[in-house]
Amino acid sequence: MNSNKMKIEIWSDIMCPFCYIGKGHFEAALAQFDHKDQVEVEWKSFQLDPTIPEEVKIRTTMAEYIANRKGMNINDVNVMFENVTGMAKNAGLDFDFETQLLANSIKAHRIIQFAKEKGWGDQAEEVFFKAHFTDGKDLADDATLLDLGQQIGLSIDDVNQALQQDEFLKYAKDDIAEASDLGVDSVPFFVFNRKYAVKGAQPVHHFLDALKQSYADFNKDSGFTTLESNDTASCDINGNCD
Repeated sequence: MNSNKMKIEIWSDIMCPFCYIGKGHFEAALAQFDHKDQVEVEWKSFQLDPTIPEEVKIRTTMAEYIANRKGMNINDVNVMFENVTGMAKNAGLDFDFETQLLANSIKAHRIIQFAKEKGWGDQAEEVFFKAHFTDGKDLADDATLLDLGQQIGLSIDDVNQALQQDEFLKYAKDDIAEASDLGVDSVPFFVFNRKYAVKGAQPVHHFLDALKQSYADFNKDSGFTTLESNDTASCDINGNCD
């Protein structure tokens, strides 16, 4: 990280719909920010449900998974998906919950951690978000992960290293542990210069306000304060997305 730039850390899981929407809102705000060239973004790993098996033997739909996890009626889940799909559309994203495949996200996080080493964290997040929410790709399948890694710009050897070497799993686990230390229990979670925190897929104007406020205090040494909003949209570790 460049110490001369304001650092923004984003905890995210590529299985979280509001993380993808929040990414779009944040990027729209950053594009309007006068000092965007003085901002450096780091994506941090987070897992909403690490109990999902890495090797999927019985494939279930996302609607069935959410219904079972939250004790909801399938029809109610589908209504929730329709609402989230509409929210995504307003952010310029195309969600297709019918084709989404349930998978443990840790392999994707390994590859994202490798991509971060090359400065491609943002590209990696975008590729995996689109693969899951729009294209219905199987993120439990190594061949699919190899293809997605190459879309990011990584080589086949790079992806294999990410999937096989313990250090990239450690980096992901370290991010998750750090989130726990900070009290993060839902994502997306944005930390601006370790002073301000923004929870959820906030509207563009809220992110822009956070950028302006945090930049005004850039280089000041203090704890961070959560910038609250009534428009919070996030997913927590108990499967609650609102």
